Parts: sequence; structure tokens; C-alpha cells
Amino acid sequence: MSRLVFLLEEPSIKVLLEGLLPRLFPTLDILCIKHEGKSDLEKSLPRKLRAWNRPDDHFVVLRDGDGKDCKALKASLSKMCAEAGREDTLVRIVCQELEAWYFGDLEAFADVFSAPALRRQAARVGYRDPDAIAKPSKELVRLYPAFQKTDGARRMAERLSYGSNRSPSFRALVEGIARISSLPLPG
Repeated sequence: MSRLVFLLEEPSIKVLLEGLLPRLFPTLDILCIKHEGKSDLEKSLPRKLRAWNRPDDHFVVLRDGDGKDCKALKASLSKMCAEAGREDTLVRIVCQELEAWYFGDLEAFADVFSAPALRRQAARVGYRDPDAIAKPSKELVRLYPAFQKTDGARRMAERLSYGSNRSPSFRALVEGIARISSLPLPG
């Protein structure tokens, strides 16, 4: 099986994926390359894709939506990949921020952070569609003031699951990885 190379917007998503993916896909060979924000990722994307010299590697580009039109953003990044000769690159947008994935499984968040009161929040109307939360990182800090991005990513990597997560962008990433790696979806 070939390796999946993840080109990522920020350090916290790298921490999350390096803990999460070996649990969801134990046989998957991955390399996560973090960037220092959206502009760094987009600037280096064509150069990295053109210069990459391992023909069996496949790429996944993962970027926050941050309030942008996720479909238009995905189309733009896909076009950049195709122009760099890597039209088979899987492009996924985290709608709106990584922390929306945590809202997708607030029960797991409540367990990981020993905050049982957060379990009740999952049923609130504003949290039923985690990808629609405009600023999930700020909302998490409001609900759990001690939250920090990197620590949160490390801890949530141990608990996020495909089966119980309500975030469409999280599910789309996991489904895309399964498809391009020819692995079964995790339970």
C-alpha cells in the first residue's frame, strides 16, 4: 500500500491526525506536513506537489474553511493540485475549524476533559450541526475555558470516532481516506 501524505494548515491538525489515524486505520502509512497557516499552505502547495519524487505517495490537503464557502474553497485547492500535476489529490475542508469535529462528538469531549456537564450541550439546537458553528474554537473556550488547541487535539485524537461523530467534514475526511487507501471504514 502506498503512503498518504497530508499537507496541513496548522500544527494542531497534525497532532490530531498523528494520534487519530493510526487508531482508525492501523495499517495506513502516513506522513503529516504542517504549515504555518492557510497562506503558507497555499503558497507551498504547488511547489511541493510538483517536486515530490515518490510516485506511490498520494496526497491529502486539509484546510479550515474559516467562514469561507467550503465548496468554492475546495474547488480552488483542487484546481491548484491539478495544475501541479496531482489531480488525484484528496482535498478536504474542515468546516469551519478543527474544533467543529469536537462538537461532532461532545460526549467524547466531555469524557476526555472530565466535564460531564458538556454532555447536555450536544442536544442544543446550535450544536446539532457542528460544521455550521461559526467559530467553534471560541465556542469551546466559552464552554470549557481551560481548552487549548494542541492539548485538545492530542487528547481528542484518542477518542474521536467515525461512527459517533456528527461533523459532515470529519466524516468526509475519513470516508475519503478509506476510499483512496482502499481500506474499510472504521467502526
